[in-house]
Amino acid sequence: MEQHIKAPLDRETARQLEAGDYVYITGTIYTARDAAHKRMYEALEQGEALPMEMEGNVIYYMGPSPAREGRPIGSAGPTTASRMDKYAPSLLDLGLVGMIGKGKRSQAVQEAIVRNGAVYFAAVGGAGALLAGSIKASEVIAYDDLGTEAIRKLEVENFPVIVVIDSEGRNLYETAIEEYCKL
Repeated sequence: MEQHIKAPLDRETARQLEAGDYVYITGTIYTARDAAHKRMYEALEQGEALPMEMEGNVIYYMGPSPAREGRPIGSAGPTTASRMDKYAPSLLDLGLVGMIGKGKRSQAVQEAIVRNGAVYFAAVGGAGALLAGSIKASEVIAYDDLGTEAIRKLEVENFPVIVVIDSEGRNLYETAIEEYCKL
């Protein structure tokens, strides 16, 4: 099924999405990769505030290339999500509702997705230049010293993703294999 949703994302909308749905996101999402996740995790351990609110937000695991003149961002393809698996359950428990990346997630992340009524989306790897066309604005909001791994606030319009793990724990990577084997 094809769905058009707004970000930030409410849990009711997240719960309506099913593994395999094609989704177009419009609104505000954030970027964070390995180094930013590590800093956020350390901030939480020290009782410090995070640089962004987690409740209802979507994090895109991406570090962009430099923007060409007149564009808000350069190539913006997803990075491997499993590198954030150590940190994701804590952020989901704080209210994060969506994550965008590529590749499989750990059992702990899958359980946190279900526990929190969240969703994991995949963006198409290798299509960073095309994905950048859906990004209308980009602003570094934290950890500027990390360069491309800084946290960015993105304004997106019809950003294309696929639901991989839905709020019920259905996992497209598993069900697609099962369907293929039946053929």
